[in-house]
Amino acid sequence: MGPFTRKTDEAEALVGGAIPGTRGAPVRTPVKSAAPETGASLWPALAGRMLTRQLWIELYGVPGYGLTLRGSKVNALSAGPRDPRPADANIGKSILGGRFALAGTALELETDEIPWDRPSPSRAFAVDLHGFVWLAPLMSQGERGAREALRLTLAWSDHFARWSPFAWGPEILARRTFNLACWARRMGAVADDAERLRLTDLIARQARQLLRPPGGVATRAQKLTAAAVAGCVLAGSPGASIRRRALSGLAGALKATVGPDGGHASRSAEAGLELLLDLLTLVDGLGQISEPAPEHVTAAIERLTTGLRALVLPDGRLVSFQGGGPSTVERVAAARAHDEAARAEAGTPDSGIEVAGLRRVHGALLTVIADVEAAPHGGWSETACAQPAAIEIICGKDRLITGSGWTPRAADRAGLRLTPGHSTLTLGEQSLGEPLGGWKCDILGPRLVGRPVHVGAEHRQAEGAVWLEIEHDGWAVPFGLMHQRRLYIDQRLDELRAEERLFPAPGQEEVVRAIAAPYAVRFHLEPGVQASLARDKRSILLRGHSGRGWWFRTDGPDVAIEPSVHIHDGLTRRSLQIVVRGSARTDAETKVRWKLSPAGASGDPV
Repeated sequence: MGPFTRKTDEAEALVGGAIPGTRGAPVRTPVKSAAPETGASLWPALAGRMLTRQLWIELYGVPGYGLTLRGSKVNALSAGPRDPRPADANIGKSILGGRFALAGTALELETDEIPWDRPSPSRAFAVDLHGFVWLAPLMSQGERGAREALRLTLAWSDHFARWSPFAWGPEILARRTFNLACWARRMGAVADDAERLRLTDLIARQARQLLRPPGGVATRAQKLTAAAVAGCVLAGSPGASIRRRALSGLAGALKATVGPDGGHASRSAEAGLELLLDLLTLVDGLGQISEPAPEHVTAAIERLTTGLRALVLPDGRLVSFQGGGPSTVERVAAARAHDEAARAEAGTPDSGIEVAGLRRVHGALLTVIADVEAAPHGGWSETACAQPAAIEIICGKDRLITGSGWTPRAADRAGLRLTPGHSTLTLGEQSLGEPLGGWKCDILGPRLVGRPVHVGAEHRQAEGAVWLEIEHDGWAVPFGLMHQRRLYIDQRLDELRAEERLFPAPGQEEVVRAIAAPYAVRFHLEPGVQASLARDKRSILLRGHSGRGWWFRTDGPDVAIEPSVHIHDGLTRRSLQIVVRGSARTDAETKVRWKLSPAGASGDPV
């Protein structure tokens, strides 16, 4: 990619002049591409999964299969691992009152009624219900909560002791086993001998199932961590056997899941956070039985902890890309509580740091996160999004510009995984990939499929200035155009200047006929951010939760404030988006510039 060039025209007065030429040594992100998964390339995976999936369904569903999960009786519970995740006591109080509020919906129960006899109001509700995510909040209610938790757990066992594809599916099974293991000792304290034996038998059978197929590469670390935690809790040789097998398999799973930079292989910051919390719980459980944590576990924790430092934004939440939500301030703080290095440094990560293909650059008040890699592929792409060069912008502690916030909890709104669902450029309102649908999705999961996209980035830094260029060829096949996003932060003025550049892709001049392709540059706003269009119709005043104002300006042909949606904890919330529209010739270069600067400076629109 060539250096930034100066441009002098009347629009410079609006966006504050061209981006200065780059200085300093470049730091390049190697060009990476998503492996194509379209057409014939999917058939081997489909055929293999169809055969193995049906095999396991037939095997696990046969009468008497549950007998193979039995082992020696467990007469005691040897540990009570502490899960660092904060529990919402209000949810626990509601459950004691007969109201299960999960995944944005609720189920009202009569006195002594159980939820296992009632249909769930949504699939997301059922996932949380059978994953026992309600257990920690309920256990926060003291002895009464523990007795109710025991009653509900044993009732679940009465209804779902036999394997079924949903309740015993790998992800739900892992969460349920993990949560039960963390609270089994507390429940055992209020149980009689027969109930305690049922409880330990239930945990042991589920842990043994976690050690068996099926389960894709993306869930393997989660499954084995949950099984290892259960192995810490179950006393005697049954627990030791489960623990030994789980920890042995976890070495390879963590190597595949956690990269050298501390990023999760799915490129979701939230997935990395959740795995870190699970591993911290495992280390606590091992400590309670006086066993040292294996080196591959502590090394993974160290890498995830280091990566997390770059993925936490000034508002205390996570970056939101590739199917990962921002989580909550409390949950992020719980995962970082053990990070003594972060507390000692007590500062902002270095500008230009990259983790999981997410590059972070910043000034005193401005922080920009950019997606500088292709989306994950294969089994890791089930939560991926087709949104190359997408950005998030935080001004102070106000997250102003973000994406739609899609996560797997909003699986029924998969359209937000498409290119227009984040703050990036689209051509012809098309997407650079889409989730797998129909029977193929039933077999392989909602993988992201489409043409391969090659993404490269270059970062430079000098005194008082930061440059970042991102370039991808996603639009080369349909339109013959490359997209380059150029970002420049003036750290002295706390001002971000940017340029969207479309130019003919090499080798495509004779393949794609010359047309005018409509483009749209979207900037999704965080819910609650106020946006006001100035009289010049090119400037928009943005105010976040702090009330501080920032001016967005552009020299694009048409700028508008339009409705949008944002996913928060699986719920759809209304929001706004800034959309800059125009046309780009496929045989020529097109540039659109925009700028973000603090309000109150000279030159503010009137």
